[in-house]
Amino acid sequence: MSFVNAEILMNVTPTETRVAVVENGVLQEIYIERTNHRGLVGNIYKGKVVRVLPGMQAAFVDIGLERAAFIHAAEVGKGDANAPINQLLHEGQSLVVQVTKDPISTKGARLTTQLAIPSRYLVYMPGVDHVGVSQRIEEEGERDRLKELVNNCMEAEGLTGEAGFILRTAAEGVGEDEILADTRYLRRLWRKLEERIKDNKAPSLVYDELPLSLRTIRDLSRPEVSKILIDSRETFQKIEQFVQQYVPEVADRIEYYPGPRPLFELYSVEDEIQRALERKVPLKSGGYLVIDQTEAMTTIDINTGAFVGHRNLEETIFNTNTEATQAIARQLRLRNLGGMILIDFIDMIEPDHKRRVLHSLEVATNKDRAKINIHGFTALGLIEMTRKRTRESIEHILCGECPVCKGRGTVKTIETICFEIMREIVRVNRAYDADKFVVYASPKVAEALMGEESHMLAELEVFVSKQIKVQTETLYNQDKYDVVM
Repeated sequence: MSFVNAEILMNVTPTETRVAVVENGVLQEIYIERTNHRGLVGNIYKGKVVRVLPGMQAAFVDIGLERAAFIHAAEVGKGDANAPINQLLHEGQSLVVQVTKDPISTKGARLTTQLAIPSRYLVYMPGVDHVGVSQRIEEEGERDRLKELVNNCMEAEGLTGEAGFILRTAAEGVGEDEILADTRYLRRLWRKLEERIKDNKAPSLVYDELPLSLRTIRDLSRPEVSKILIDSRETFQKIEQFVQQYVPEVADRIEYYPGPRPLFELYSVEDEIQRALERKVPLKSGGYLVIDQTEAMTTIDINTGAFVGHRNLEETIFNTNTEATQAIARQLRLRNLGGMILIDFIDMIEPDHKRRVLHSLEVATNKDRAKINIHGFTALGLIEMTRKRTRESIEHILCGECPVCKGRGTVKTIETICFEIMREIVRVNRAYDADKFVVYASPKVAEALMGEESHMLAELEVFVSKQIKVQTETLYNQDKYDVVM
């Protein structure tokens, strides 16, 4: 396994926090949190059931947001999906819930009643009699050791049968003192939350997840992270206090960056963010990916481009597809693409090549913190996979609908607009008695009407027996125009 040297860069302004994860000098992940609409995942609310949907085995819950949140029957209680939703919930009922997915696009937040409160090494699950270990801790002896540590701590604190725990990846190698400290912290926190749940009226916020700056320290400061640079003195000081209390082992890796050159510019992160918004991703070989996000899924198409292999076409295709697997794995993390993903690799004839490309994709996506399921090649030769989505993609955070194309991704050509204008002149001329026409159009369309299409306009003047004048409107979009009598 190749050595990974990771650095975390934190760029903080009063309105926004951005965190970049750089591995071996290459940007792999970017997290953005804006002060005016922070993410909700992990927040706990006392909500009120506003509508039960037996046909969908789900319900809508008011948690105080603009849109009602959504909970499925499988997420109620201990996840007994066999019980009908109308036996589990009723309208007007108070319900303590946790957000598992932020509101995305037109969809409300997703909820669960199976609460999970994280600390540095543990996840506390009230009312659950279970101790689990992160799947990323693979060594069986270490898994058993950690389970025994937690069971001992639970017994010492009188938590056996009252709550459950999951050991996080960061717990690998830690001792009893650290586990005991986390157990006590989570127990104290849950006692406070129980008081709020009892006293608060629905809908209300019971537990607010940490801001991105502190979440980063808790969740991302893994052993391979050699340095955490923060460009805000105030945030650096807050992180120092947080580290002393909860994560003392990373204290020597945290640095304040006061340099004159912006931190993200120094590491070329700004350029990488811009590239992450483009459809086309070049490969070193000359091939490229084309990535398209839609409401239903993300599609990734691989092309050979200018890449011509040294041996034969099949070898060229195989090499391009193999190289693409590395780029795809990085783009999934960098863009935070989630949900259903279809990958259209260049068609391969050799079954062994298909198998090796699939294996290469599985290995490349192993480092991803999000849960990934790769379902292999479909009958049409596409690879179908899913990646757990808990927050908006970078594109959805940074971009909005194009005011010109209205989300279609294309606009009418200048020639098409010119022909539309001419048809409109004919229509208006038949309906009304006009002396002459004035066409108001965007600069490019106006230029075409007076240039390339001027002969057509001249013929139209003869056809309608009216003078047609073209006026440029600099503020018009390409497909906007007016025909005035």
